[in-house]
Amino acid sequence: MTLFHPVKEGDVTRAIVGSFSRQLEDYTTSDVIIVGAGPSGLVAGRELGKAGVKVLIVERNNYLGGGFWSGGYFMNKLTLRAPAQEVVAELGVPCECAAEGLYVADAPHACSKVIGAACDAGAKILNLTLVEDLVVHEGGEVAGVVINWSPIAYLPREIALLDPVPLETKLVIDSTGHDANMARKLEQRGMLKLAGEGALWIDKSEDAVVEHTGEVYPGLIVAGMAVAAVYGLPRMGPTFGGMLLSGKRAAQLAMDRLH
Repeated sequence: MTLFHPVKEGDVTRAIVGSFSRQLEDYTTSDVIIVGAGPSGLVAGRELGKAGVKVLIVERNNYLGGGFWSGGYFMNKLTLRAPAQEVVAELGVPCECAAEGLYVADAPHACSKVIGAACDAGAKILNLTLVEDLVVHEGGEVAGVVINWSPIAYLPREIALLDPVPLETKLVIDSTGHDANMARKLEQRGMLKLAGEGALWIDKSEDAVVEHTGEVYPGLIVAGMAVAAVYGLPRMGPTFGGMLLSGKRAAQLAMDRLH
């Protein structure tokens, strides 16, 4: 007895190539491109998708979630300070009260739920994709990103001389974490100055990161730990509430900007 429906090998390849090509063609223009699929980027993607915004998330790694997968010190538990536990609880992730105002959850469970929620909301994802540069038009407004395949970064130069391609968008959200890669692209051209991330101070960092989440250059919003790198704020260590709420704030600011 045959369990699966018969299919030809060529049909499998055709399905992959065709579907990917159609999506990439459709997303050569979008409303918002989020660079970095860590917690802040995924939450921003979910919020924007729910609001009907055409949003693309670009991630250089094969996996999504950044440090959200692994928690602290390779112990796959993550902590959340109130009220951030409400974000993951809304997605059906159990949170255990570890101390007054402090909650702990399973990192893989929380991360997978946030990824699923972003996809369910309509956000599309390009992983294994490196953003090499920003598109900046006359007048100085960010108008897109320049992408290439991530593996070329690990190839010898004579093999990796592969031209990238541009994608147009109305807004870019930099959620690339501690590196703040998109903001640094502007710094390299003297268009922005980054203060550099401060030392760890959990109690001060999370409020400061959410408060400073915003548009640092016309067309570029920073979210999550990229905010700390831009403004010289303390880093927050293995607690993730500030990143989640920064993602929500970035999405709201983007929607306000679009409308």
